[in-house]
Amino acid sequence: MSVRKRKWTTTKGEKRERWTCDYRDQKGNRVNKFFSTKKEADAYHAKVTNEVNEGIHTAPSRSITVKQAAADWIRFVEGEGRERSTTVAYQRQINLHIVPRIGTLKLGHLTTSRVHKFRDELIADGMSRPMAKKVLGSLKSLLRDAKRRGNVAQNVASDVSVIIDKRHKRKLKVGVDIPTREEISAIVDALEGHFWRPLILTAIFTGLRSSELRGLRWEDIDFRNAQLMVRQRADRWGKIGSLKSHSGEREVPIGPFVINTLREWWLRCGKPNEGLVFGTRTGNPESHANIITRGLIPAQIKAGVVQNGKAKYPGLHALRHFYASWCINRKADGGLELPLKMVQARLGHASIQMTADTYGHLFPRGDDGKELAEAERAVLGLHVTRA
Repeated sequence: MSVRKRKWTTTKGEKRERWTCDYRDQKGNRVNKFFSTKKEADAYHAKVTNEVNEGIHTAPSRSITVKQAAADWIRFVEGEGRERSTTVAYQRQINLHIVPRIGTLKLGHLTTSRVHKFRDELIADGMSRPMAKKVLGSLKSLLRDAKRRGNVAQNVASDVSVIIDKRHKRKLKVGVDIPTREEISAIVDALEGHFWRPLILTAIFTGLRSSELRGLRWEDIDFRNAQLMVRQRADRWGKIGSLKSHSGEREVPIGPFVINTLREWWLRCGKPNEGLVFGTRTGNPESHANIITRGLIPAQIKAGVVQNGKAKYPGLHALRHFYASWCINRKADGGLELPLKMVQARLGHASIQMTADTYGHLFPRGDDGKELAEAERAVLGLHVTRA
């Protein structure tokens, strides 16, 4: 490596001079970079020498842009067979947040401080921290892919993070996010139709996700043992595929009311041995939008479960929340009073921590004062006996 002054004459006869840093990168490629002053050239020379020795240097002239790296990453994700919804979400983050801010930057010019600035800009523009964390995660992933391809020597975003303080995360509330028992009872009474009634009842009393309901097959229902097996799912485009995680594969018991409703629907369908339980007439999965607009919302309006003239719970996930609370609530309050680990299994959560973080506050607390008094009496009684 060397820093030297270069002089030349233009075609117009003008005298020019600049300082150049001449070096070879870790791949042996020769690189020249020009500077206006010797001080700038010396500083770059020192920086490059260190990066080449550590094997983390990428010459800016040979670097692709962040936008190009993002396109490469999306092609890689698609080639790995990731779900379409996942790829679409990544592409949206790239188009809306990454490319407009740093898309034209070359990877060789992208620094950790610039990524920190990118992260700060997302939050300063009003983006929620969970969403900013997802966008930053996509940037990290595309840089990991660029490193894998040899387009960049290091992932400068690896040490940048978005901290989410879980203490300030809003907890789910009964009557706000989770339907009350009275509301569920009213909705059940209001359910109409040979199709929508068994579908919504199954959602309420099994806690299945919308994608799992839409992918449920007749062969997955065990009428004899009153349970259903969750084995596949349908994405938002109606494509049948595997569950997102191994923990999602599970058996869920069904009560007599729901199993009898499903049996009636099975008989009406002609006792099928295969096919989707809640499919369309053509055998395709029912769309999520139809379930909401033609099944859930009309039932709520008829039941009077409304707020500001609209259905109070606009999404099917509210029924999953109810099922979780029903599993947790004490038997004296009409619940199943299941332990946390069993609730996790019923919901198909990947970890017990996920279940605890989402629903832990719903578990009934004992009478702390009464329990403490009894514990004191036990200790004091033991003390008196020994005395």
